[in-house]
Amino acid sequence: MCSFQNPDNRISILQMNSDLEHAQLELLGAHCAVHQLRLRYSSDDLARFGRRDVLHKSAEAAASLHKFYAAIEDKVPNAAPIPPVPQPSAEQIAQAIEWLAGYLREQREHYFPLATPLTNEVKARMWPFFSADLLDGIRIIELRGARVRVPEFFAKVRALGFEPPQITHMDSVTFLDIVAFNQSLSERALFHALVHTVQIDVLGLQRYAELWVHGFLKTRTHFTVPLEVHAFSLSSKFLHPMPERFSVEDEVVRWVADGRY
Repeated sequence: MCSFQNPDNRISILQMNSDLEHAQLELLGAHCAVHQLRLRYSSDDLARFGRRDVLHKSAEAAASLHKFYAAIEDKVPNAAPIPPVPQPSAEQIAQAIEWLAGYLREQREHYFPLATPLTNEVKARMWPFFSADLLDGIRIIELRGARVRVPEFFAKVRALGFEPPQITHMDSVTFLDIVAFNQSLSERALFHALVHTVQIDVLGLQRYAELWVHGFLKTRTHFTVPLEVHAFSLSSKFLHPMPERFSVEDEVVRWVADGRY
């Protein structure tokens, strides 16, 4: 265990927050998996027919995590009350949808000449989950810390009382069929980005932007937008030690049909 009060400690606060964000993503994936259980099975059925060893271990892990984070939360200084966020008008929402769709198109055109196709090795790792046509059409660019451009409209979003996503801190950003990595390619970030590509293919860019904006207005945070929740959930499923083959497109089509976006 390290402490920043120790002058000999060389671990940076930046690294600590990076580790904290990584843990948050893992927790979000677990939250999504539990949410799926909640939708499909009643607590009575889980208690009656579920494996007792798995249930006990899961409950112990959840209780331990709650105790850990609750102890930290108790030490966090009380923040000033957050003023209520005004509800945007229908015109402002429509403008935000156009801003997002336009930004994704513009950045796609910006990065396309610089991006390169996926290697055969990377395609082989992804093909059990994505179609060959999609993988053949994807191009990537590794910015090595240069960071993607922050949209100009983010300032207007903040003026309305919302805090937009910190895209410069994301591992990857999907611009239609172009994936830009703020650092370098990682399987987790690529898989997450490819889920968004499938969502855009199935929904169409305009509908994708519409659902993203409405989801953000409803949940107030990037991580809880349903389009993002699904991408995090499928990424966690992919990273399982022994993942089963599944079609991301089928999963996306199912969520669209069920109105879960």
